Amino acid sequence: MAQLNLAVGDLQGNTRKIVDHIDRARSQGADLVAFPELAIPGYPPEDLIFRSQFVRENRECLDEVVAASEGICVVVGFIDSDAGDNYNAAAVAVDGRLAGIYHKIFLPTYGVFDEDRYFRTGEICPVFVVNGVLVGVNVCEDIWYADGPTTVQSAAGAEVIVNINGSPFHAGKRDEREKMLSARAAENDVFVAYVNLVGGQDELVFDGGSMAFDPTGALVGSADQFVERMLVVDFDVSDDQQSDLNPVVRDEKVEIIESVTHHVAEYEPKPARSPISGQLVEYPGEEGEVYGALVLGTRDYVRKCGFEKVLVALSGGIDSSLVAAIAVDALGSDNVVGVAMPSRFSSDGSVTDAVELADNLGIELWTLPIETTFQALLDTLSPQFEGTEWGVAEENIQSRIRGNLIMALSNKFGAMVLTTGNKSEMATGYATIYGDMSGGFAVIKDVPKVLCYRLAEHRNRQDDGEVIPSTVIEKPPSAELRPDQLDQDSLPDYEILDPILKAYVEDDIGFDEIVGMGFDVDTVKQVVSLVDRSEYKRRQAAPGIKITPRNFGRDRRMPIANRFRPY
Repeated sequence: MAQLNLAVGDLQGNTRKIVDHIDRARSQGADLVAFPELAIPGYPPEDLIFRSQFVRENRECLDEVVAASEGICVVVGFIDSDAGDNYNAAAVAVDGRLAGIYHKIFLPTYGVFDEDRYFRTGEICPVFVVNGVLVGVNVCEDIWYADGPTTVQSAAGAEVIVNINGSPFHAGKRDEREKMLSARAAENDVFVAYVNLVGGQDELVFDGGSMAFDPTGALVGSADQFVERMLVVDFDVSDDQQSDLNPVVRDEKVEIIESVTHHVAEYEPKPARSPISGQLVEYPGEEGEVYGALVLGTRDYVRKCGFEKVLVALSGGIDSSLVAAIAVDALGSDNVVGVAMPSRFSSDGSVTDAVELADNLGIELWTLPIETTFQALLDTLSPQFEGTEWGVAEENIQSRIRGNLIMALSNKFGAMVLTTGNKSEMATGYATIYGDMSGGFAVIKDVPKVLCYRLAEHRNRQDDGEVIPSTVIEKPPSAELRPDQLDQDSLPDYEILDPILKAYVEDDIGFDEIVGMGFDVDTVKQVVSLVDRSEYKRRQAAPGIKITPRNFGRDRRMPIANRFRPY
């Protein structure tokens, strides 16, 4: 199972990496090596699929992979095209020839997925003979269905199921996969090899976590998350097992799909070697898993977009401190610059916290006071603002000055700006459009505020000790745009706010039901109103890493002009 980090559209680069790992698998004596879903074009290729040149060149790259399959069976994802129809496909190659192709049958159209837009549904469940062993090949979503292709292939005699994936991460997803795959292996009495893509692609992170199961459903091999790995496992398929063709009773509701067996040519016997037992990796826990996703997603977005360095506006608060730590872990301290932009309302503690954080992380810190610019803008606006009370307009001028300054630095030095808003702020609109929302990538856009604190504490528990000052974690959160300002002046306490947001935004629970969960009716009304009114802001926000089951952007698609009110 070759768990690789591949780049969308890099057809030749992906092909070189695939061929290299075919050589590695062959050198380890593997009978079969499997690569992720749509490995050749990269996943998800989205509207690149509409370009006939892209599809044609992806098919030409498959020919290179097939030619490299001497002495080994290769399963690799690519885009297949037939009479104008495109398929999400898995090619099976052996000894330099294409033995057969599987077309994905269950095309997801929920959440971040829109495969019906691009692909036609497959109709056949082939079973291949690899060194005398019957192997069923299917793609990602296909194995999630209890009466799907795995059941059909098992009934046709498959003893091993190879499932290739581009399964994006959210917190807890690995546990969901493991339970499902264990059940699928046991109920069909088959070995299961599950290989997943790893790497960041725009808002998505693919965590890898490839796994192997025996016919009892026991986990017999697993790969680390968020890194490239070659997971090698021996499946001991005995002669007795081969003769037992797994009689499986299918539900009458299932449309039985034609099953075809492709006989894969035998290749030269491999030299004798000791059996390989699959490694089992330790699960890092929720904070470790989420932090790993944020680091990988940041690194790949910055690098795959052609940038080397990033800028982070450091306020001395928890969010910017966390983003800076993630950026350093992703890109290295030499590639991260902190920018402090204090105003008349910045506390001494916030300034010193930003300095201490930069020192701990080993990053350069540029300090650009904004007081002169702020006063100049207030003077310019004074004829129009005369007779009005100080309010949000004056507060946001400061944020927009900072946005202008850091984007100017970005333009001058070619560094990407990482924004620092969290999910709680994005949900409620507690952020300034064209101000602190300005930037190229929103690292913690899908991280609720309470989880930000947990992630900061997790980072401080690592071997290099406390990098985020304890004073940052302990002080009350504040935008510091007016005297003595606290977030709680405008929002409910985050311990209350975040569960309401999860219920309303992620779980689509109705207003009355949320109140019925024990929350104050006026608080729920305030939160729901803020969420609904802030849709226009979120549409203009930078993309950010998905780490919850439902993020803003790819998952949740609400109309901006919308008069429905749930209360």
